Amino acid sequence: MLSIIGFLTIAVIVALLISGRITPIMGLAVVPVIGALAAGFNPVEIGAFFNDGIASVISVVIMFIFAILFFGIMQDSGLFDPLINKMVTLSKGNVTAVAVATVIIGAVAHLDGSGASTFLITIPALLPLYLKLKMNPYLLLLLIGLSASIMNMVPWAGPIGRAGAVLGVDASELWRPLIPVQISALLLLIVLAVFLGMLEKRRIARLTEAEQAKLEAAAAAEVDAGSDDTKESLKRPKLLFVNLLLALTVIGILVWGVIPSGLVFMLGLSIALPLNYPQVDLQMERIKAHAPNALMMAAIILAAGSFLGIMNGSGMLDSLAQDLVYILPAFVVPYLHVIMGVFGVPFDLVLSTDAYYFALLPVVEQIVTAHGIDSITAAYTMIIGNIIGTFVSPFSPALWLALGLAGLEMGKHIRYSFFWVWGFSLVLMFVAFLLGVI
Repeated sequence: MLSIIGFLTIAVIVALLISGRITPIMGLAVVPVIGALAAGFNPVEIGAFFNDGIASVISVVIMFIFAILFFGIMQDSGLFDPLINKMVTLSKGNVTAVAVATVIIGAVAHLDGSGASTFLITIPALLPLYLKLKMNPYLLLLLIGLSASIMNMVPWAGPIGRAGAVLGVDASELWRPLIPVQISALLLLIVLAVFLGMLEKRRIARLTEAEQAKLEAAAAAEVDAGSDDTKESLKRPKLLFVNLLLALTVIGILVWGVIPSGLVFMLGLSIALPLNYPQVDLQMERIKAHAPNALMMAAIILAAGSFLGIMNGSGMLDSLAQDLVYILPAFVVPYLHVIMGVFGVPFDLVLSTDAYYFALLPVVEQIVTAHGIDSITAAYTMIIGNIIGTFVSPFSPALWLALGLAGLEMGKHIRYSFFWVWGFSLVLMFVAFLLGVI
């Protein structure tokens, strides 16, 4: 009975998250409580489960809040602008160079871990160039999406924080072994960008005169939004070197791992704010500007902590995992995490990120660890297999923003990008296996 209630609880959460009818916070907070009550636990016991769950994720919450605020301030100050502008200038006129520059710009722009800000920075800067060179704008979205997905492995971006919350492991500790995978992925993506750039050059050469005229008209119709006075007033070009040194120091200490990640970003933010914006009122404005992203992610992680605390404390996850072992064929069970990783990108089409990490990962981890598979290995396999598909998923709000900015369609984007993304994720899983990460 406990397994049935646990299964129904997870199924209802996944269904609600897929339907988009409620927020992840509501689903993760309310449904497990109803499930625990149905399983016969009283409010006092459920409260104890909740406290245990919150305690397991509080460090992740602190890190998320201050990391998003810190990198938001770095974006405001214009830290990444020179590199982005230089890459755009150097790549003009060369289709292959533009494709490679898109990868680098996307990686730099996604250092703050926010998909929305990444697309807001990159698409307005690069779309006119793509149209002018008659390049396919869906290629722009594919390359930025892949680059941002690779950078999504940083602990403040989302997926790693979610996995850390599920496993009860600090997100920074979970991230450090993934750094070689990230570097390898970026190098592979540059190679893929060169290949896709060459294919794009051949496609452009085959365009008819009518098609070329249509593309030139589209490029001419692209309106230059002009400079935003408010954003320009926040730039601190004279502090570029100091901000770069501060950002590198924060990342270096984070990789070193001697100080808790939350404290690292808290101290970094405490230095970055008065350094760039000495007036207290302006400091508060900058915090308010980035607070919605920070608080939304923190709230989701806290709700996930409640969900995991109740599911673990009540024994529903353990019971469900044990009973699933009896249902699944014996030869499948020890490799379940690999199967989930291989189909991680297709799962992005039917599951939201929250459903994948908070509903699927805990069950798979419980099953495979009972067969001698390390829980971290299981998590890495599922993360690497799935994370590359982040921005091909219709459940990604940032992707809808990107489509709106570029004037593109979700269906065409999925048709254009899906198999490139899935193939890239499978190659990356193999690279991670060679590196000994999975």
